[in-house]
Amino acid sequence: MNVPHDHINPSPAINFNILPITSRIEKHHLFIGNCDTIELASSFGTPLYILDEVTIRQKCTEFLTEFQKRYPNTTVIYACKAFINRSMASLLKTEGLGLDVCSAGEINIAASVQFPSDKLYFHGNNKTVDELALALKENIGCIVVDNLYELALLSDIATKTKKKQDIMLRICPGIDPHTHKYTTTGTIDSKFGLHISTGQAEEAIIRAISAPNINLVGLHCHLGSPIFETAPFKQAIELMLEFAAQMKSKHNLRLLKFSPGGGFAIQYKADSPSLPIADYAEVITSTLIKKSYELNLDPPKLIIEPGRSIIGQAGVALYTVGSIKEIPEVRKYILVDGGMTDNIRHALYNAKYEAIVANKAGQEATERVTISGRACESGDILVQDITLPRISPGDIIAIPSCGAYCISMSSNYNMFFRPTVIVVNNGKARITQRRETIQDIMRRDVLMDTN
Repeated sequence: MNVPHDHINPSPAINFNILPITSRIEKHHLFIGNCDTIELASSFGTPLYILDEVTIRQKCTEFLTEFQKRYPNTTVIYACKAFINRSMASLLKTEGLGLDVCSAGEINIAASVQFPSDKLYFHGNNKTVDELALALKENIGCIVVDNLYELALLSDIATKTKKKQDIMLRICPGIDPHTHKYTTTGTIDSKFGLHISTGQAEEAIIRAISAPNINLVGLHCHLGSPIFETAPFKQAIELMLEFAAQMKSKHNLRLLKFSPGGGFAIQYKADSPSLPIADYAEVITSTLIKKSYELNLDPPKLIIEPGRSIIGQAGVALYTVGSIKEIPEVRKYILVDGGMTDNIRHALYNAKYEAIVANKAGQEATERVTISGRACESGDILVQDITLPRISPGDIIAIPSCGAYCISMSSNYNMFFRPTVIVVNNGKARITQRRETIQDIMRRDVLMDTN
């Protein structure tokens, strides 16, 4: 039986808001989905990524409920880039979500589990000819066109294949969401989208409306991620609808669909809480309703694109401690058997995490340490300067909030293998992605004759 958080008496050192909702501490062991993480580490090896099915499904339900009760004409589509595989796609299908796909790979994952193609939205700032042809072949529900070049390319392919394709245009509104520069996408200096200020957005609307094999159904924007406040969404929606009203007056634009994107934050650190989904839902839907009324626009279908906020909290990474290096009066390094090859987020943009000694959970935190990986890079850090119970080789380190952008950005640097990913639920653990082998890696090699 899963124990809800309000029935747990955790140590003050454990913040359960960053853990899957089924997490608990029992005899100083961390349990997730009624599974002892120490036993999981022993059974499956480490590094090991745990996904809690209950948390994923609850987040799906929460997004659907919070948005649709305020704005019934809402579609929730999951951003595959956060993490996707066939099992995850199947789960999302059963939960009634759509998919935000951004490559041929993600389209093929969806097709492999018979995901409804009308619930696929194809994103990307440099889609290839082959990818656009595949999207038309698979009858993708909507292509989110990013630039004028893509619009011309798609129009040509649609004409040649005698298909009419629904599209939305990705607009760059020039709004700063106050997140890391590497994950900011809606400012004027961005590779993404058609800028309003330069006239590109209007030009795209003119061309799309006149293209015989293109059906322009709406506008899209995405500000960045993770966004810890609601004000940027309000500002973006108001600006986008004002632009839509102008385009309706000048070019007879029909705004049937509108998306403010995703980027909803999750909590990574104990002292950095994120907003409830309900707060985002309230601001986005109320602003859309109010502004549509003010501008005499028919309220469009609302498309919401959560990724991190569905899978992030559900994921926990487990590592085994190996070497420990102490530099007196400088730093104590705890070296683990994973690192930037399975979680590059700290190295890439200084992402911050908490950590738990999974076999000493709730014990008194007595020493300041830095948890580092085993890649041949000084920047291979997972958690810097954290106070934990005294750690020994063989201990299991758990890093919460690892469901999003860890495995999906993992690599084989140093020829390390991507880790096993398991799904836990009600005391059972199932492999959803097995650990790579050297045969997997070498399968792509073509051995040249060097004689």
